[in-house]
Amino acid sequence: MTYLLAALAALMGAAGVASAAAAAHATANPLLATMSQMLMIHAAAALAILALGRESPNEAWFTAAAAAMILGVGLFSGDLAARVWLGGRLFPFAAPLGGGLTIASWAATAAVSIAAIFRA
Repeated sequence: MTYLLAALAALMGAAGVASAAAAAHATANPLLATMSQMLMIHAAAALAILALGRESPNEAWFTAAAAAMILGVGLFSGDLAARVWLGGRLFPFAAPLGGGLTIASWAATAAVSIAAIFRA
């Protein structure tokens, strides 16, 4: 599962770079810049969370937090991409749902990290 999530995070990073290029060269829509930033920052964060949890007693929780982050950013960015390229939403409330899930994944990472401190 870790390698699958790492591959998805790497694809998020690639999509972020592609979105930055599109924002610079194809269209000046500010949603693309937002999408690019979200994808690249959270791709690196998800990889870091996976690495932090590797062989830890809390590895499953770190993996779940990274998975939630990837899903959340995917929903958020997918909705922005749909708005730019398709002229409509991915589905109602996709961006807020994705954003909320992303925030929750950061909070979960903090909670699991704090739990690891007390376990050590």
